[in-house]
This record gives sequence, structure tokens and C-alpha cells, in this order.
Amino acid sequence: MGRKNYLIEGGSGTGKTAVCNELRRRGYQAINGDRELAYQGNPETGEPVGEISGVAVHGHHLWRVDQVRALAADQREAVTFFCGGSRNLAKFIDLFDAVFVLEVDLETLKRRLDQRPEDEWGGRRTERDLIEHLHQTREEIPPGGIAIDATAPLARVVDDILRRVQSAGLA
Repeated sequence: MGRKNYLIEGGSGTGKTAVCNELRRRGYQAINGDRELAYQGNPETGEPVGEISGVAVHGHHLWRVDQVRALAADQREAVTFFCGGSRNLAKFIDLFDAVFVLEVDLETLKRRLDQRPEDEWGGRRTERDLIEHLHQTREEIPPGGIAIDATAPLARVVDDILRRVQSAGLA
């Protein structure tokens, strides 16, 4: 396993991509799992499946487990952050030293989703309905994660994550 590996999780619209970009800007290794590791696959077998009518299916949003394991095992970086969510998280959650869960209130979530173009996940009404349902039920949020108030300005959100990593001896 890498020296230290952390997962930045949270529902759609909580700021995972923005946090990933800010961590990179600050010089940390940060992997945008939703863009760099994701594919459409069968959640049970991992076998790739196509999009339905050209649309990605939320339940088939998986990460390539072999790539996650390889990145987590890389010892060259002191810390690696994996940012995003996947439906096959149970297959690799054991690789992380801690999981940070970005949290926002429903009003903030709706405001952020209002800014998404229709061709981006969460831009269509049906996707928004699912995102709001998942926000309320928290059914896809890993238990035991460290809650991070993602309604704060981005710099403070990232400062909070880094402070917790350092103060808990997680770095």
C-alpha cells in the first residue's frame, strides 16, 4: 500500500472535483476517480457494459479496481487523495487510511446542480431527482467517514481536510 491514501467522497454536487483540483494546485497527488478511473460496468462482476441510449447509468458507475490498487500501492508520494464515488467501493475501501465525506445542505446542492449543463451528470431532471434522493437517504455514503462541511469556501474545505490529516497523524 502507498504511504498514505485517502478517499474524498460525497454525493453528486458536494465538491469532490473542486477539492481534487485544489489539492492538485497545492502540489498533492490527487486522482479524480470519476474521470480517471471510472467506467460503466456490472457492479457484481465488474464486466464493462455500455451506456443505455447514450446515457451513463448511475448504478453502473464503477472504478477500475486494479488501477486503484496500483495507485494506492505506489510509495513515491507521501499522500494520495482519491476523489469521487463509485458503486464498487466495497472492493477497495480497505486501501484507504481514512475517508472524508463532503457534506452540503439540500439548498446548496440544488444551487450547485442548477449550474450544471444538461450533458453533465446531474444536469437532467431525472438525474437531479436521484441525486436529491441519495442526498436525503445517504444510502451511498460510506459509513464511518469523517464529515467535512463542504458549504464553506473551497480553500477552507481543503484546509480542513489537510488539517485533519496532519493533526490525526494520518499524514
